[in-house]
Amino acid sequence: MPAEPIDADLTDRSPGPGRLAWLIVAMLVPVALLNYLDRQMLAVMKTSVMADIPDIASRENWGFMLGSFKWVYALLSPVGGYIADRFGRRLVIVASLFVWSAVTWATGYVEDFNTLVATRALMGISEAFYIPAALAMIADHHRGATRSRAVGLHQTGIYAGLIIGGFMGHVADAPDLGWRFAFKACGLVGVVYALPLLMILRDPPIRTDAAAKAHREASAFASIAELMRNRNFLLLVACFTLPALAGWVVKDWMPDIIKERYDLPQGSAGVYSVLPVQIASVVGVLLGGWLADSLMRRTVRGRIYVSAAGMVLFLPALFGVGFSEHLWLAVVFLIVYGIGWGFFDCNNMPILSQIAPPDRRATGYGLMNLVSISCGGFADWGFGFLRDRHVPLAVIFGAFAMIALISAVLMLMIRPRPELTETPRADA
Repeated sequence: MPAEPIDADLTDRSPGPGRLAWLIVAMLVPVALLNYLDRQMLAVMKTSVMADIPDIASRENWGFMLGSFKWVYALLSPVGGYIADRFGRRLVIVASLFVWSAVTWATGYVEDFNTLVATRALMGISEAFYIPAALAMIADHHRGATRSRAVGLHQTGIYAGLIIGGFMGHVADAPDLGWRFAFKACGLVGVVYALPLLMILRDPPIRTDAAAKAHREASAFASIAELMRNRNFLLLVACFTLPALAGWVVKDWMPDIIKERYDLPQGSAGVYSVLPVQIASVVGVLLGGWLADSLMRRTVRGRIYVSAAGMVLFLPALFGVGFSEHLWLAVVFLIVYGIGWGFFDCNNMPILSQIAPPDRRATGYGLMNLVSISCGGFADWGFGFLRDRHVPLAVIFGAFAMIALISAVLMLMIRPRPELTETPRADA
């Protein structure tokens, strides 16, 4: 195997990113919004969808349907990442948006449980290609002291999508609109937005020397094998996966938990379960991105410390959500959870960029998605199984809190590679 290429711009003191780098982030924010809106709104419209499609029948089936998206998404993520590394990010991003938006539109026409599962699986195929390619493109254009902030800004689109999704219960309840209208409208918006995205996005220049070309053109199996031999990458996969077990349950099941536990209508439950977490997450990614980039001027482990701090915040938050008997107290703990999630979320790709070369980052993120979201699908399914058997929420969320503590310890064991870490700049 030829020597690994390094990100040449990381070791110099060149000026920060230009207008194109920030324009690309700005163009990708609405795509991230649609990516998560199209996922989230099904969770908050559960009552309406189950009433309209009665053969869903049970919470276990509902959890299986949610899991079907995640398992397909997870399985295809490394494939999407490898294609983005091998052939470029731009076309992968645009094609992913177009196809998943078309599937979202088609979901508005489903009439039975099996068809609903099929559309969620198809959405998983198309959405699997977006996140690894988008975050790798941002890391390509933000090669130094703005990387965590740029990723954090992109992630605000995700939280905006989740926030808007939280209000979709009201759309589902509206007699003149309904859940089918929501899917058709969101799908159409995504299909239309794919055109300006295609015109504006640009892949950065790539190195053309023989070593870099051979490294970039390695087979998918060789790329994956190289990453799997990387101790730091395996630790990052574990840190990316374990907190997400609770994360997926919070995203997909919290509307149902709030509705049942505090006896609220579907629309209000969606707002209370989504809004506090996602607004706090926006604050968390912006603050966490700034703090991580600032700490990188003092230590190459700055982003690792901020991510671990976010995981530590999960402990009181998850225990609190599990034990809260009052709605206002649950909201407070969901806010703490959201801030911690933001600290964690804005630093995953930047930390990956410190341990894997540029032409392995989308593949690496795809592998992280494979493990994390596969486990998240089982978490969704398992949570429905446990709730059908009346296992207390305090027990379930207490277990999630202990898992978060393990994640923080593993994160602190990661050691960045000096040749892949930007030199701190006094003027950054």
